[in-house]
Amino acid sequence: MRQAEARVREARSQRGVAKADRFPTVSVNAAARRSSSSEEAGNGETAELFSNSFDASWELDLFGKKRRALESAEASLQAWQEDLHDVLVSLFAEVALNYVEVRSHQTLLSITEESLTAQSGTHDIARWRREAGLITQLDEDQAKLNLEQTRASIPTLRTNLEQAKQRLAVLIGQLPGALAELLAEPGPVPVTPDEVAVGMPADLLRRRPDVRRAERQLAAQTAQIGVAAAARYPSFSLSGSIGLESLTAGNLYTAGARTAQEAASALWTLFDGGRIRQGIEVQTAKQKQALASYEAAVLTALQDVEKTLVAYSNEQQRRTSLADAARAAQSAFELARNQYDAGLTDFQTVLDTQRASLSARQQLVSSNAEITSNLIRLYKALGGGWTPPVTAAKASTKTDHAGESHD
Repeated sequence: MRQAEARVREARSQRGVAKADRFPTVSVNAAARRSSSSEEAGNGETAELFSNSFDASWELDLFGKKRRALESAEASLQAWQEDLHDVLVSLFAEVALNYVEVRSHQTLLSITEESLTAQSGTHDIARWRREAGLITQLDEDQAKLNLEQTRASIPTLRTNLEQAKQRLAVLIGQLPGALAELLAEPGPVPVTPDEVAVGMPADLLRRRPDVRRAERQLAAQTAQIGVAAAARYPSFSLSGSIGLESLTAGNLYTAGARTAQEAASALWTLFDGGRIRQGIEVQTAKQKQALASYEAAVLTALQDVEKTLVAYSNEQQRRTSLADAARAAQSAFELARNQYDAGLTDFQTVLDTQRASLSARQQLVSSNAEITSNLIRLYKALGGGWTPPVTAAKASTKTDHAGESHD
């Protein structure tokens, strides 16, 4: 982000340089000179000359060269400002994505540790029943298998959680581990609205910083064609000088030492071997490249939004099915355990339903995190700065209530 800010400052200074070129240049000059001629080439005398002067020069912008250069610099500044906005949107999205990842890992870890406790109890029961001769060694080993597989997944979850915390700290400019205390307590994955107001495609193109940046780059390059084309026409300059000039320092500031001169000049290139024409062709080719980049940015923007909307919608459907599956898996586990206690089913059914319940709950947590992540990606694809319908409805309701109170 600091690099993007520095590029904006550089472009702003470049615009200042282009703007300054449209104004006259005024300078002050002071000189003292002594010269001695040789006796062979001259008379061998020493001469002194003292002078002070104010000089001014101005190149007239009759054919728009400096004006177009200023337009190009202004458009370049706007392009770099949009680049800064793009960096900010991406940074905000990455921070949000990593925060969701932290919360999802915490939830997964909590569910897994809860299941580990339950599976540990199941294994203890299996061991006691095997020692009593009620079940075989196979049933105990199956319970041990479930227990150790769940236990083995916990270190990986903890590693992923710590890495997500470290990435989040680095993204906000903190040292790795700086957020350990702040994020020590587990929290839920942020809830998302069921519907999202995307808006019209034209609004999308106005919101996307990368599209606006490409459009401003195209404008800057188009202005450069005008700068190159202006070289085909003559340039006109005005210059003038007022000052003092004397052979002795004592007479420099007297009325007789005053000098003044004015001049007007014109320069027109008649032959350069096609250099100007080729320069125009170069800028035109660059303009076509910028146009192609702009068109590609528009298509990419539309593709990003459509792709993210499809993922957001489909993942919501998947979450609904996973929620039903998680409830069914938990009910199946409880029924299997009750039936096993009543001697109506075998121990393997209890283990299978317990493992399926854990898997369904973990998938549901991952789906919730994926839905929130897809919404964040949609925010990024839309360029940020848009208002979800729920927020807009609340704002409208508050406005209506305020109006009723006023009445």
